[in-house]
Amino acid sequence: MAGGANPQKAILYALGANGGIAVAKTAAAATTGSSSMLAEAIHSYADTGNQLLLLLGLRRSARPPDAEHPLGYGKATYFWSFIVALLLFSAGGLFSIYEGLHKLDTAEPVQSLWIALVVLAFSIGLEAVSMRGCLAEVEKERRGRTLWRWFQETRTSELVVVFGEDLAALLGLAVAFGFLVVAGITGNPAWDAAGSLVIGGLLVVIAVFIAVRIKSLMLGRSADPDVVRAIEDLIAGDPAITALLNAITVQVGPQLMLAAKLRMDPSLPIGEACEAINRLEVRLKETFPAIGWCFMEPDLRD
Repeated sequence: MAGGANPQKAILYALGANGGIAVAKTAAAATTGSSSMLAEAIHSYADTGNQLLLLLGLRRSARPPDAEHPLGYGKATYFWSFIVALLLFSAGGLFSIYEGLHKLDTAEPVQSLWIALVVLAFSIGLEAVSMRGCLAEVEKERRGRTLWRWFQETRTSELVVVFGEDLAALLGLAVAFGFLVVAGITGNPAWDAAGSLVIGGLLVVIAVFIAVRIKSLMLGRSADPDVVRAIEDLIAGDPAITALLNAITVQVGPQLMLAAKLRMDPSLPIGEACEAINRLEVRLKETFPAIGWCFMEPDLRD
């Protein structure tokens, strides 16, 4: 994994937190009749299912290469991450918007408001623990970048999803808490319905951001720019190489495919040139363990 990050650990943190929160929110929604609380409960159930899908993606991506998939199944993580983004958009965002619109037409006062607020405060605490676990893994590959830049550049799709879901959950909980307080103070249940609408809109926006990032990986993204530069420097510094004509990297799940076109010392016999390439491939894989496939082509021009 890039930078030593362990996305499975972040997924398990989120799974535990969302499972407990979903049950608590459901009980609170049934007791209070709160639309915002019901929207949050649906969100948590969607997140719980999403974590299970991410774990499935990790398991599928670990399958070894075969005749039909010679580069392995690493991109399975991208597929399941994209499915998660779609579920967050539909089961989370659109349903919350529907629930909010429905409640606007049939607004009823929130019962036992204190129960909803206690559950929301409890949920915020659990989500904060989940986010802390996620950020600990993000920090391993962030390398001083801002969170926004990391989000745009990371190749670890599972962390993108977990971070996005945790962020959406914390913001959604804060929105639900705030709108329920206003509904309680004013006695106007329309504020509760409005909270559900805001939560739904928030989930839709974050789901779109996640989907766009995952799409980039599904289309075949290169390795991290810092890694690409380091690979090129290592190749160009080999004494048997007179010029690196071209190098292509493609992220395949947690692994990389590297293809390079090299200009070699013309005085080298074919046998020695082959040995030099073999030594270079060994050095590359030792220096960059993520390289799963390495293809070198000696040539005179690109």
